[in-house]
Amino acid sequence: MAKRKKRKADKSFLKKILWAFGGLALIALVAGVFGFQKIYAPNVQKGIGEKYIYIPSNSTYTQVLDSLHQSGIIRNLDNLQWVLEKKQYPTLVKPGRYLLKEGMSNNDIANLLRSGKQDPIKLTLKSNIQSLESLAGVLTKALEPDSVQMLTYLTMPSVHEKYGLNNNSFFSLFLPNTYFINWNTSAEELVQRMADEYKNFWTEARKQKAKTIGLTQTDVSALAAIVTKETYRPSEEARIAGVYMNRVKKGIPLQADPTLIFALKDFTIKRVLNVHKKVDSPFNTYKYKGLPPGPICIPRLSTLDAVLNYERHN
Repeated sequence: MAKRKKRKADKSFLKKILWAFGGLALIALVAGVFGFQKIYAPNVQKGIGEKYIYIPSNSTYTQVLDSLHQSGIIRNLDNLQWVLEKKQYPTLVKPGRYLLKEGMSNNDIANLLRSGKQDPIKLTLKSNIQSLESLAGVLTKALEPDSVQMLTYLTMPSVHEKYGLNNNSFFSLFLPNTYFINWNTSAEELVQRMADEYKNFWTEARKQKAKTIGLTQTDVSALAAIVTKETYRPSEEARIAGVYMNRVKKGIPLQADPTLIFALKDFTIKRVLNVHKKVDSPFNTYKYKGLPPGPICIPRLSTLDAVLNYERHN
């Protein structure tokens, strides 16, 4: 009788253990499913398509969370925060512009932000830019640095000297083109990128052509800028460049109206008058012979080549 009772007690105890293990397994399964959902389920708002999140330089983890909250991109910020912290993101914040797409999970978002892999800005510089002030405005519309920071750097004599240029010739460093560049690129990094692009443009063949026609690289940019303002037709560029090269060789004033407008800093002038020709500026090519000390705008790439290959005529 005692043995029978003992067997029943053992069976009851075994059932309790099995139930306990079963309950724990169920809890683990539920927790696993919940954890999986937290990590891998889509967490970008439906119908949002593609949106950018901007993380300014020196941002803290709290500021990143604030930016994500204000963007309205994330469906459940608490779940994302849980994953970010599991992946040690609070100590790995990287500034920049990041592209978030519909269907991305918290794991995708965390990996992207941790990686620092930005979606570059498409920056286009056009030949209608005529001053460092306007250039700074174009740059800061696309990039993180503000206009004061950018213009201050662009106008620093020490920066000009670093690239072997001065206040008048520094403009020649910038070439019109479309560049893909990170949003948080600093003013210093941007200028270095432009210097690299400038160096790539000025191949040994182009340098030799400039030497052959008796011009420096800055001279070529200065003349190309005038031609850029004189015509919008590529077919006319080499011929117009030839006209001015004839005047340079003869040592007579270029008498280029666009340089007067630049000297006066009044880009609303449509017709140059005699009164305008009296302005005392090295860019007044009615008053001073030879090429101006620098470009009056960002010259077209085709115009730079047109000057190097100017048309010989009388």
